[in-house]
Amino acid sequence: MTAVKDKNKQIERMFHAGAHFGYSKSRRHPSVSEFIFGTKNRVEILDLEKTNELLQEAKAFVEKLGQEKKTLLFVGSKNEGRDVIKNTAISLDMPYVSGRWIGGTITNFPQIKKRIERLEELSEQREKGELSKYTKKERLLIDREIEKLETNFLGLLPIKEKLPDALFVVDVKHENIAVTEARKAGIPVVSVSNSDCDMTGVNYPIVANDATLGSIKFFTDEIAEAYREGLKKEEVTKS
Repeated sequence: MTAVKDKNKQIERMFHAGAHFGYSKSRRHPSVSEFIFGTKNRVEILDLEKTNELLQEAKAFVEKLGQEKKTLLFVGSKNEGRDVIKNTAISLDMPYVSGRWIGGTITNFPQIKKRIERLEELSEQREKGELSKYTKKERLLIDREIEKLETNFLGLLPIKEKLPDALFVVDVKHENIAVTEARKAGIPVVSVSNSDCDMTGVNYPIVANDATLGSIKFFTDEIAEAYREGLKKEEVTKS
């Protein structure tokens, strides 16, 4: 009985977050057909019971990542959720990409690593006051380089030594390059994606509204909490 109540409460929370709103039928990808509950005002309504089942599977996987202290890369550059993605990743000391995905971030990682190292080098020199030896114009150019490097690579500092163990992606259609690179590298993908997305290549798909802040935050928080639960279990095991 308690399990049923918990499930119903979770579904209610998803409903209040607006997780059930899909797109019009004309935009639906065939891979999500089984997750459609019905249609209202020409907008497809997602089956939140099935969404919850998918969420629990994804959370179990992420909890295991946390227990094994593996790295989860958060990816979400949509305006609605980029701050949520960034702040959540930082709270977990995990890497993130909340801006444009740089092609080759995974498939050409050695080159990306060089850019991360360049960012660290210049930032350290600036903090130590070692840039004072340059002219005013040269310092301006270096500051611009640091700013550009921070925009593209600051969130990737936690993975400068090795590739992430998994990705959490908001909207696989919007982040198709990231997902494609992860697939090529054999890196599992967890994703919150709406009815217009191809879920066939996603290891842990969560079919839900990926276009509003409330829904994005709900699922990102759920994934983050699952990772934290895994960390707690790892600590208990060690003690």
